[in-house]
Amino acid sequence: MQIVLRVASAASVLLLTVGAAPVSATPVPAASASSPPPVPSPSPSLALTPSARPPATASGSPKPAVTPVKPRPVQAAAAARPVFRHRTLPVTRTALGRTYRPGCPVPPQRLRLLRMSHWGFDGKVHTGEMIVNERVAKDVLYVFGKAFAAKFPIRKMRPVSAYNGSDHASMADDNTSAFNCRQVVGNPGRLSQHSYGDAIDINTVENPYVDWSGRVHPAAGARHLDRWRRTKGMIRSGDVLTRAFRAVGWEWGGRWSNPDYQHFSRNGR
Repeated sequence: MQIVLRVASAASVLLLTVGAAPVSATPVPAASASSPPPVPSPSPSLALTPSARPPATASGSPKPAVTPVKPRPVQAAAAARPVFRHRTLPVTRTALGRTYRPGCPVPPQRLRLLRMSHWGFDGKVHTGEMIVNERVAKDVLYVFGKAFAAKFPIRKMRPVSAYNGSDHASMADDNTSAFNCRQVVGNPGRLSQHSYGDAIDINTVENPYVDWSGRVHPAAGARHLDRWRRTKGMIRSGDVLTRAFRAVGWEWGGRWSNPDYQHFSRNGR
């Protein structure tokens, strides 16, 4: 019969066998009063601080951070920037109305209707019409293309047929025009260069004509005889119009002894 006794002490635990050979005792070390209790190793934490935790999507996976993009202003004005548009069309005898009569130096088939963009006094783009000799059509489009690029304003641009061929009525309406088979205003014995379709009058009120007798045409243009007082639509030496006409070989009547500030012509008459 074997009896096992367990004797506990502060130093060791002994196992004794009764009626059998003695069994060696293995001492179990006790905790020393001077040794501190063991501190458990901290397990790594999976928690994220609020600033480091990415937002979660509906499925639980982190959502990538999105940086808001500031919208850029739409450049609507640049996208809709006006351009100079033009067309060159044939002219019929009927369309000329009273600006043409038998015996005029240029027949209708040698004239062209120019339909082109121009800036108005209201700051908006308009479409005007002008009848010129076919041989100067390209030169005229060049000049008014330059005027458009510089935003030079033109009050009106209509064929003189809209005024029943009356140059006086056209000038009084501040109209810009070219062909009109007629005599020179203030000099009825001489055929005007406008009869050939290679002379142009521009903004007639702001740029009046002073005839040999000193009369101003149109009468409303008298307030613009002082050329140092700049006003909208006024033609001045060295401006975009005088430079453009000079580039195509035309001359300006503003330099005449009896100035015709509105007038440009291919041959200087």
